[in-house]
Amino acid sequence: MAPLIHEGTGTGQGQENEQVSELAMRSEPFPLEEPSVPNGLTGSQGDVLAARPVPVPVVERVYRHRLPVRISHWLNVPILIILIMSGLQIFNAHPALYWDDRSDREHPFLSIRPVKTESGEMRGITTILGYKFDTTGVLGYSDGKRRAFPAWATIPSAKVLAMGRQWHLFFAWLLVINGLFFTAYALISRHATRDLAPTGKDLRGIGKAVKDHLVLRHPKGEEAKRYNVLQKLAYVVILGVVAPLIVLTGLTMSPTIDTAFPWLLTLFGGRQAARTIHFIACFTFVGFIVIHVVEVILTGFFNNIRSMVTGWFVIKHEA
Repeated sequence: MAPLIHEGTGTGQGQENEQVSELAMRSEPFPLEEPSVPNGLTGSQGDVLAARPVPVPVVERVYRHRLPVRISHWLNVPILIILIMSGLQIFNAHPALYWDDRSDREHPFLSIRPVKTESGEMRGITTILGYKFDTTGVLGYSDGKRRAFPAWATIPSAKVLAMGRQWHLFFAWLLVINGLFFTAYALISRHATRDLAPTGKDLRGIGKAVKDHLVLRHPKGEEAKRYNVLQKLAYVVILGVVAPLIVLTGLTMSPTIDTAFPWLLTLFGGRQAARTIHFIACFTFVGFIVIHVVEVILTGFFNNIRSMVTGWFVIKHEA
């Protein structure tokens, strides 16, 4: 499955991955006002200090995203949006999840249902592992309608299960094809092993990376050219665990596929358990997407978007 962040080109990787960069000095205007002379300095000493050149950052343009990565990334954007929204439409047809292979309606793992109170008022109640939460207006009951997820979150917006399944299955195969395309590219170009696999040094720096992210301290200069350990681990989990789970559990929910590959039912403990794992994996992916978008904004929205459109990423080095 294609990554949603950047492909680091890096330096010193050999001829195949030779860095393509351009260095340029960015000039900044000098202040128009006369600089004040610091206390304790004579006028001549102040003139000497004022005459010193002001350091300017070196701007480096790095070709960070090759064309196959950019194509795969932007194809994933509409595919994932439609898959998620059509999946919520399918969930609305039976808004409950179970761990085993049978639908125990009295003990669901999760349920989102409309419930009428003693006063006759309709409320949306979300139940997770037996704990109930009032989610009226968002989940269970919204806009005067009894539905798990609101109309604005599903494709189609009306409760039409058959159409939701058609949308979901069609774009699911597009996701698989796009994912196979990216996987082949990542292996052949060694992007997976060179840029995504965390090294021992990376793993030893997890503590610092977590601390830096908590205080919103992002990599600069040379460090910005490559993934940090948290990015690498996120990609390993999403591409190596979550994405395969989504595909395999989705196949397990198909009676036709189960007939051809019955071991899938055994692997996931039945169709209902597969449906639950599919739902959890989906929202793990949603969480990854949200964090990705937030990081794109915090680390320079226009620079990141430009790099995913043109391939060129700008890095500033302090002189």
